Amino acid sequence: MSDFLRCLSLAVVCLLAALSIAHEDHDHDAVEKISETEQHQPTVLPDRVILTWSSNPAHSVDVTWRTSTEVKQGVVQYAVATGGPYFVDNSVTILAETNRFESDLGTCHLHTVRLGALAPSTKYVYRVGHGENWSEWFHHRTASNQAEPFSFIYFGDAQNDLRSMWSRVIREAHADAPRAALLLHAGDLVNRAHRDAEWGEWFGGGGWVNAMIPSIATPGNHEYHKVPDGNGDEVRTLSKHWRPTFAFPTNGPETLLESVYYLDYQGVRFISLNSNEQLEVQVPWLEKTLSDNPNNWTIITFHHPMFSSAKGRDNATQRKIWKPLFDKYNVDLVLQGHDHSYARSGLQLPVNLETGLNLKAGPTVYVVSVSGPKQYDVDQRPFFDRTGEGIQLYQIIHVEADELQYEARTANGELYDAFTLIKRPGKSNELINEIPSTLESRKP
Repeated sequence: MSDFLRCLSLAVVCLLAALSIAHEDHDHDAVEKISETEQHQPTVLPDRVILTWSSNPAHSVDVTWRTSTEVKQGVVQYAVATGGPYFVDNSVTILAETNRFESDLGTCHLHTVRLGALAPSTKYVYRVGHGENWSEWFHHRTASNQAEPFSFIYFGDAQNDLRSMWSRVIREAHADAPRAALLLHAGDLVNRAHRDAEWGEWFGGGGWVNAMIPSIATPGNHEYHKVPDGNGDEVRTLSKHWRPTFAFPTNGPETLLESVYYLDYQGVRFISLNSNEQLEVQVPWLEKTLSDNPNNWTIITFHHPMFSSAKGRDNATQRKIWKPLFDKYNVDLVLQGHDHSYARSGLQLPVNLETGLNLKAGPTVYVVSVSGPKQYDVDQRPFFDRTGEGIQLYQIIHVEADELQYEARTANGELYDAFTLIKRPGKSNELINEIPSTLESRKP
């Protein structure tokens, strides 16, 4: 073969190779995004496993999970955890309550089991499934039946970009507090109440953490679905996902079951209020719940802030209805969301909110926080000890006897705010600020 033909042949080979690569690149670019239906399709393998409490955390825990409708009956197997694999020989099997659930993406089965008669302060192992298809074995430790030290993690609104932007926050929080006793969500877990894909992303963010650390949640306005009523107004209904997904106590008002409730955990009474509706209805229930409280600490969560951190917002009606009871019964800490910024009060709060004057000592610290990427401008009010905007945060709170330690950390784990509350017999709590020297965050 002549040099000319040899060069021509080589050139043809190179050209064909280049065309093949270009074709492969074109094919790669042409791959379509997986649809929400495909991405969040239920299967016979359990997913969206989550722990909650509907009763005493020292003696019970509730587990909920999802499968396709091919799975007609869900099952939990559980045992006291051991250091080796032989706990399986002593495992107990319980049938779940299985219900058909219709979402905008299709139909699935949701399975729920309450594990009862558990021993306090005991680590259990459990799995969910049926037949040949099971989850992994998960650990869960029951609460003590005494007032013992523990920590928990609090999140403000997750709401948007759950898979891409919020997942790192809950995972960083777990890395900082892997032995947390519970996760508390102050509303707006998702952006659109009935969107199954968003609930799927929320579950994906927490992953197996949800199956090992129980959650407490209160509904935000984005957990409500709005439809016109035909008369120029809107009818709002709680997300169809809420009650089938979360097994919370049913000790609240009959018209607000599993959105208004209380739960006692190792010396703390946690109270969820629903700031979206029926504020007056909750008052007699709240007074009874606060007045008949044997716990040393009282922590309340609801979505709309008592003292708004975002500019142009104020929930005056809510403050008028609820705050007198908070003051009367010395509520220690209030954990809120909604305003997509950070603000934390001291114990000096205004009698007259419009002027900000006539400051007096109050019993309660109020916190507004945000864990998702949606951000608002913060309103600088004189009674906020620390504020911030343009940051995603999580909060780690440790309770021990007469001392409560609080830390707010950014999405990359940096300390942003801290304080200690100390109980003083016959007096208001003492607040010790431990704010780091870093400047307050502002949106770029």
